[in-house]
Amino acid sequence: MAKTKTLKVRVKDKHAKLLSKMARSVNFVWNYINELSFRSIKERGMFLSAYDIHPYTKGAGKELGLHSHTLQCIAAEYVTRRKQFKKARLNWRKSRGVRRSLGWIPVNTSAAQWKNGQVFHNGHYFSVRDSFGLGDYKFRSASFSEDSRGRWYFNVVVDVEPVTSGGAQSVGIDLGCKESATDSNGNGVTGREYRMLEQKLGIAQRANNKQRAKAIHAKIKNRRQDALHKYSRKLVNENAAIFVGNVSSQAMVKTKKAKSVLDAGWGLLKTMLSYKCDHAGVVFEIVNEAYSTQTCSCCGVIPDSSPKGRASLGIREWVCSECGAEHQRDVNAARNILALGHERLAGGIPLL
Repeated sequence: MAKTKTLKVRVKDKHAKLLSKMARSVNFVWNYINELSFRSIKERGMFLSAYDIHPYTKGAGKELGLHSHTLQCIAAEYVTRRKQFKKARLNWRKSRGVRRSLGWIPVNTSAAQWKNGQVFHNGHYFSVRDSFGLGDYKFRSASFSEDSRGRWYFNVVVDVEPVTSGGAQSVGIDLGCKESATDSNGNGVTGREYRMLEQKLGIAQRANNKQRAKAIHAKIKNRRQDALHKYSRKLVNENAAIFVGNVSSQAMVKTKKAKSVLDAGWGLLKTMLSYKCDHAGVVFEIVNEAYSTQTCSCCGVIPDSSPKGRASLGIREWVCSECGAEHQRDVNAARNILALGHERLAGGIPLL
């Protein structure tokens, strides 16, 4: 059964001016719909659906330089976000100023095609750095998006045939701050990309060099994504079951360790493992990791010598006073997570 996947490719800079102009038109339509919807709610007590909005924007695409399907996508996205945030009026999309909204141009299914080695949309050809072989795919919904440095990307949803993983092992993963992730085999990913470049970032910020600061932030993001992509792909290729502790980054960012938690990218790693496992037919589960650090993975007891509480966070290696086994803190926790995962598989995973 085919799976959906989103491919992201860089659009060459020579198209930035045209895309920025189209993005300003998108902002204009969004703001118009925002005001229209608010007045309908205020004056008539009626929440407009995407279908109700279409007659008000019909024919505007030609004047604004947008595809007619793009207007429909904007209306559908607006209604979705209005329901999500439960507000009568959403934030305005700003085209100028310090708080300018990053460019976004939605593309409906079949409104973009691959022609002559380029992306064809709305009567224009867009050259991209094609690293995926886009000509081999049939485009579904898509979008053009801008990053903080003014670079544009083409994001397209395609159907792909899943490739089953050949791995026969299983692995447990412990998420942490000093090491972003450590698995039960003793491998992992260090992370801490922000920590490595925060000194250079501070120099750029104190010098008020905004472009340099944006470039450093982008480098941090790219390094983090690259490391996590490589690590998650390696795990999926080598294993038939992957188990991760249920540590919550949303809860941890409210503590003094927020900086390290955000730098570790726990949520990003879980997301990568989730969709990659789904495509490869690998079991992926999040298990309760309570007491996984304190419990000895050899004898299964919580000895007096195990690290406990915040005061023992600096203890990275310890010896079990019950069985004498030597443990590396994160590897021991990962092995306990793996054991918990096996128990869930043996007992069956209940439907939620």
